[in-house]
Amino acid sequence: MARAKTVYVCSECGGQSPQWAGRCTACGAWNSLSESVVVGTIGRKRGAGGESVARVTRLGDVKRAAEERAPTGIGELDRVLGGGLVAGSVVLIGGDPGIGKSTLLLQVMHALAQKRSVLYVTGEESLQQVGIRARRLGLDADALPCLAATRLEAIIGTARAERPDVLVIDSIQAVYTEELQSAPGSVAQVRETAAQLVRFAKETGTALFLVGHVTKEGALAGPRVLEHMVDTVLYFEGDAGERFRIIRAVKNRFGAVNEIGVFAMTERGLREITNPSAIFISHHDEPVPGSVVMVTREGTRPMLVEVQALVDQSHMANPRRVAVGLDQNRLAMLLAVLHRHAGVPMFDQDVFVNVVGGIRVTETASDLPVILAALSSYQDKALATDLVVFGEVGLGGEVRPVYNGEERLREAAKHGFKHAIVPAKNAPKSKKVGDLKITTIARLADALDSLG
Repeated sequence: MARAKTVYVCSECGGQSPQWAGRCTACGAWNSLSESVVVGTIGRKRGAGGESVARVTRLGDVKRAAEERAPTGIGELDRVLGGGLVAGSVVLIGGDPGIGKSTLLLQVMHALAQKRSVLYVTGEESLQQVGIRARRLGLDADALPCLAATRLEAIIGTARAERPDVLVIDSIQAVYTEELQSAPGSVAQVRETAAQLVRFAKETGTALFLVGHVTKEGALAGPRVLEHMVDTVLYFEGDAGERFRIIRAVKNRFGAVNEIGVFAMTERGLREITNPSAIFISHHDEPVPGSVVMVTREGTRPMLVEVQALVDQSHMANPRRVAVGLDQNRLAMLLAVLHRHAGVPMFDQDVFVNVVGGIRVTETASDLPVILAALSSYQDKALATDLVVFGEVGLGGEVRPVYNGEERLREAAKHGFKHAIVPAKNAPKSKKVGDLKITTIARLADALDSLG
């Protein structure tokens, strides 16, 4: 039979040592040895020449199986997952403390418990704490099977006996296996416990949710291989002190990546926001300088967001360039383009740019809105409140098209916007999109001329 043994593997060179040491004897790296479990090869069948032989299958011979999805009961989460839960899938959810990970999963498990068998494993909170949260959220506590355990062998043993369709582990950093001597939360423990849980999910067809901690930089704590093991990685975004929360898919083997779901935190838990465009736009009583509305696209969803800029005289030797919700380096580049191709110098101005609502815009369609918002604040000249803008700006001053331009225009028309400034190559095939007056531009100077 195969026997498991503990070894220490160097993260720099992959060298193995039977016991831990401060320095790797193979490459000389310090503090690079981490505990790992190695399974022996005794009893395994060998082919000719001492090498194992596996069967090769042509993809054309593989039977096509229908991919059944189970709705979670929360539409915004289903959107991010790609339509619902797939049997045997493993979903990793990360986010800052207090952002709402446990609250969301408790609501999901309560909704799923109406039609499926579920099991909620809590390793960081007591059963009393989970029960108090369930009652505060107005959930039926009697319908939620819950287990307080941190030992992996006990969790998997209980799961095999209960046979749940959906299993939640809150959190993976609190779980440990007796095969390793390191403390829970260490790299070796997280890697090994996650690997065994993933193996259990694939063997039994159980849909598995793993809750993961994040570092102060916002990345998931533990080994990077953890994100490669799972099928879907979801990040909870937003400030714990703010009302709105965003779940973003950064990896999804069963759906689109970069898809988002929007929620509002209430006394009764997380509430879905089915029309996020309405919450990310400020409704000013009168036009305000430095405010521009753009249409961004998150996954398969076009969404209206407001970009605000504040340009003020700098009293420092190096003027500040601050971007919240945008790439700060791209802001500096766009200001240089504005100076070079439009003759508007801001080298002695502090420039602050913010995307309203705490959302982060990563696509280049924000280039033109950022430039127009900064120019509006610099000139103290407000833009029309019914104006919507999007487009990428190149270093040569050209305005480049972005994908799904016509769908963005339809989203703007649906919310009552009357004027749109878009790249020339994003001109809609149909001559009319709602009541929108569409101005197409090819260069940055054309955009400034269209504003008068």
